[in-house]
Amino acid sequence: MTILDRIRVGSAPDSWGVWFADDPAQVPWDRFLDEVADAGYPWIELGPYGYLPTDPARLGDELARRDLCLSAGTVFTALHRGPAVWDATWAQVARVAALTRALGAAHLVVIPEFWRDPLTGERTDAERLSAAGFAELAAGMERLGRRVREEFGLRVVVHPHADTHIDDEESVTRFLDATDPDAVALCLDTGHYAYCGGDSVRLIETYGERIGYLHLKQVDPGVLADVAERRLPFGPAVRRGVMTEPPAGVPALPPVLAAAQELGVDLFAIVEQDMYPCPPDRPLPIARRTRRYLARCGA
Repeated sequence: MTILDRIRVGSAPDSWGVWFADDPAQVPWDRFLDEVADAGYPWIELGPYGYLPTDPARLGDELARRDLCLSAGTVFTALHRGPAVWDATWAQVARVAALTRALGAAHLVVIPEFWRDPLTGERTDAERLSAAGFAELAAGMERLGRRVREEFGLRVVVHPHADTHIDDEESVTRFLDATDPDAVALCLDTGHYAYCGGDSVRLIETYGERIGYLHLKQVDPGVLADVAERRLPFGPAVRRGVMTEPPAGVPALPPVLAAAQELGVDLFAIVEQDMYPCPPDRPLPIARRTRRYLARCGA
């Protein structure tokens, strides 16, 4: 068994079916904290801003009494729309970054805006950006990365995501080639990348210097084939179980973790199994089994 001593494993509200700051279908935030600690994960992400308490002192106390630490905050952005959205984007980013920094984390996960509504499938943007739109996206992410670093000391890690403009191998490598490594790194989500046909091991081996953070996730290939045939949006795909508990899906995680270990840098590997919405008693047993599985992998 490979000893993965550069990999720091954690989890996130997403693995408890949390997609929104306030939704009666989701588990209460204090139950999430109790259960993620019980499952053996020392690191967590903020999840959607407002789900966990936003007062730094209160949240710090809640984490400390459960021996939890924060690895990152998360924001969605629509920077492909150019300078017109910058001020609103920065206002949103700054509040998340401030809380993230106050809790001692060093990363901000930035996800591009969806091109269709993840729940209803309503088209809200073009599926593929024009050359000008992609240039705005790359330039906007660079600007954001530099300012977040300058004002908050956080590293921006851009998260390729299904139904966004950075999703498959072509768009991910194009984005990496178009951006400054000093400004932005990549949050490689193994599930989303597989969902869009990408090979995580190959990406790590080819663009290893750009990998700044990992999300560990697996896709059920059978469900994915049906989703692709029906061209379903991401939300209905999740409700069909497209994201599955490891080791039942793809990609195989041991090769991904081994490739990440070979980079020779400390990396967070945050487990995310999209399950919105889900029964409140479902996440904890899965989280426990997943943590035991990752321990058997050496993490």
